[in-house]
Amino acid sequence: MNKKLIELACIIDDDDIYINLVKRVIETKKLCENLIIFKNGKQSIDYFEELLLNLKEDKIPDIIFIDLNMPVMDGWEFIEHFTKIKNKFNKLITLYIVSSSINPVDIDRAKSLNSIEGYLVKPIIINELENIFKSA
Repeated sequence: MNKKLIELACIIDDDDIYINLVKRVIETKKLCENLIIFKNGKQSIDYFEELLLNLKEDKIPDIIFIDLNMPVMDGWEFIEHFTKIKNKFNKLITLYIVSSSINPVDIDRAKSLNSIEGYLVKPIIINELENIFKSA
């Protein structure tokens, strides 16, 4: 039986095709036990703030994949809000930006943020995704 590498992962993205592809890869390769999905940054920030209020540490993801371009609250806004609260959790949470943007301004901005582990360009490569889960 394959050991699950990560207990809980999170995808914050409004692209259903991307979500379904990554979800299928994660399930097929057994990269994590559970997966939570949000369609925008606001939904996910609401979720994390609720966890803080109720101290539900077991519902905190080990790794988060965030898109930059989404409705309601984009990835940059999410990162700004999340950075303010993430240290209140007693858990290391790794953030990756996954975007279709190849704009050097976005990539440089992401590299300048200590809270971002990496910047991945869509479409994500399966081996790249596996390596991220293995190193987390």
